[in-house]
Amino acid sequence: MAERSFVKEVEKLRLGAGEDFSGEGILAITKALLQCGVGYVGGYQGAPISHLMDVLADAQDILGELGVHFEASASEATATAMLAASVHYPIRGAVTFKSTVGINVASDALANLSSGGVTGGALIIVGEDYGEGSSIMQERSHAFAMKSQVWLLDPRPNLPSIVGAVEHGFELSEVSNTPVMLLVRIRSCHVHGHFTTADNVRPQMTVAEALDSPRRDTNRIVLPPASFLHEKEKIEKRWPAAVDYIKSNRINEFFGASDADIGIVMQGGMYNAVIRGLQRLGLADTYGETDVPLYVLNAVYPLIDSEVLDFCEGKNAVFIVEEGQPDYIEQAIAAMLHKAGRSTRVEGKGALPMAGEYTGKVMFDGLAAFMRDAAPHRLPVHIRAPNQPDDAELVSDLAKVVPARPPGFCTGCPERPIFAATKLIEEELGQHHIASDIGCHLFSIMPPFELGATTMGYGLGPASASAFNSPDAKRRSISFVGDGGFWHNGLTSSIGNAVFNQNDGVIVIVDNYYSAATGGQDILSSRASNRTKSTKHPIADAVKGMGVEWVRQIDRTYDVNAMRDTLREALTTSQTGPKVIVASSECMLNRQRREKPLLAAAIEQGQEVTKPKFGVDEDICTGDHACMRLSGCPSLSVKSLDDPLRDDPVAHIDETCVGCGNCGEVADAAVLCPSFYRADVIHNPGKWGQFLERTRRRVIKFLQQKRESRRLAFVDR
Repeated sequence: MAERSFVKEVEKLRLGAGEDFSGEGILAITKALLQCGVGYVGGYQGAPISHLMDVLADAQDILGELGVHFEASASEATATAMLAASVHYPIRGAVTFKSTVGINVASDALANLSSGGVTGGALIIVGEDYGEGSSIMQERSHAFAMKSQVWLLDPRPNLPSIVGAVEHGFELSEVSNTPVMLLVRIRSCHVHGHFTTADNVRPQMTVAEALDSPRRDTNRIVLPPASFLHEKEKIEKRWPAAVDYIKSNRINEFFGASDADIGIVMQGGMYNAVIRGLQRLGLADTYGETDVPLYVLNAVYPLIDSEVLDFCEGKNAVFIVEEGQPDYIEQAIAAMLHKAGRSTRVEGKGALPMAGEYTGKVMFDGLAAFMRDAAPHRLPVHIRAPNQPDDAELVSDLAKVVPARPPGFCTGCPERPIFAATKLIEEELGQHHIASDIGCHLFSIMPPFELGATTMGYGLGPASASAFNSPDAKRRSISFVGDGGFWHNGLTSSIGNAVFNQNDGVIVIVDNYYSAATGGQDILSSRASNRTKSTKHPIADAVKGMGVEWVRQIDRTYDVNAMRDTLREALTTSQTGPKVIVASSECMLNRQRREKPLLAAAIEQGQEVTKPKFGVDEDICTGDHACMRLSGCPSLSVKSLDDPLRDDPVAHIDETCVGCGNCGEVADAAVLCPSFYRADVIHNPGKWGQFLERTRRRVIKFLQQKRESRRLAFVDR
């Protein structure tokens, strides 16, 4: 159950020749694939292309009508290995996944694919993700393109350019017998716009037809001596073919004046940000028209030497706008100019930051710095002064005013009680080495839990604790892995490795029924029925199948006592070998997406619906806030009382509470206090319910009056 449905939007994929398509970038990419006659598509979800996978999943009927095969791949390596169908057959294939983390996983398949080469067009759509909001290490896909000699396109972020890049990507791949990477950032994926559509095209050959006519070419298989011949072919045939195609089809674009003493070279994906920066500097109008020469690299690898040299002819300085680091393009252009004996000065990372996302302010500051140095006469007078205060100096430092908000679990998240139980067991047995993993559960490293020492890769939490498998150790390690990471990589790399090496550590598999961190997509162990996928495969059965003998299944993680007791058993048992706890409860976000519409409809229809509501008795709460230190739920906050005799604020549960009961469970397990209560809110109560309510009110009123009558009162006479 993905976080967003595209069932309505995918109908736009049926548009024919000459019609107007309006929508998001991810929909435009899918439409472009169909217009190009793609034969198969695969991928693994991850920002910013998770929604692209969701679009493909919702469009399976349309794909099926065209004979296009789609798979939600088990990993990025699986997706890239799919492209083997394009090695011998004239079938166009496309896969998609998240930037460098995905390419890290896929690198083995990618290297072999690029070595042997392809017959049909092979397109790898990569979601690049920079900046403070990114969830990954800050690296560049560019490095992998250079390493494996895969051509890299980075189109301008508008729908016609993105669609054109998909079309050129397939043609470039086929002309040069090389896979092509198409890089799209968050803004490209979600940019809205229009383009004129073409008819969808059935594949030249479907995968079913390929199976009826098997082909093989020994020279395309990566095995000596062919693997060395592949390298010669890359240099002598494929590279020149790619350069010729990029030049002859004018993949790269030129804007602005042709005769100026300065110029700007940019990745295609940076075009909108550059134009906006130039507008703010008074160097471009509302429509992007500018007198500043612009060289837009929609193909960032390979670079075209002749285009670069022609653009730099007669210029004193050029500014390279290249997001991410290292500065591959800047170095390459500087080397070209040096070899050609040109005196053109190259500027880039000196004015722009070496790393991070090039936001509007970053771009404005960088362009202003370059123009002040290279062409100050082009700038308006009020911007020419190099020491003029910028926006950061005119406003207060928000970091000193706004409290930090580190990432954390959602309200009602079933993973929160797992780590509350872990804190309780560490209080009892002492601190342990804890290995974390990628996924929602990684939020345990932040306050209030502050658990976990490392995270080394998706599904590799238990593997990263394997070095601590010492026979002399008196304490066991604890490691976590999510259900998504478990099926992605963890079953073999972590569980199988632990069994094979007789690891004695404790492994907690956090099972929330979905690949929750990437948007709630179904996986093998999902409980929901999926019309196109096989689900409901228990994780515990897979673990036992790998040879683990000590396995415990917990089907309600909100039971903090059960979680704590099971952890204690795993850490203290005399049984050797890996101890695996499968802690299962449905992701609250997906549960709310599923249940809220049903409950709203039932209430609208007049049906009786009971919803739990939790609260804190202000008279009982002592205000020590220990409950928050073991919960951290966003709905659990503090409230100041009007009572002049009580200075400390008490615990308070706000209206965002989803009624999971975790706060009360934690209070009970930690023996904190009895101030938490549960009240059931009944919508559309029946006659019996209304009778009980009236009776309760009468009894409460009677008891209140009785208490009041016994209260000592002072009367002024």
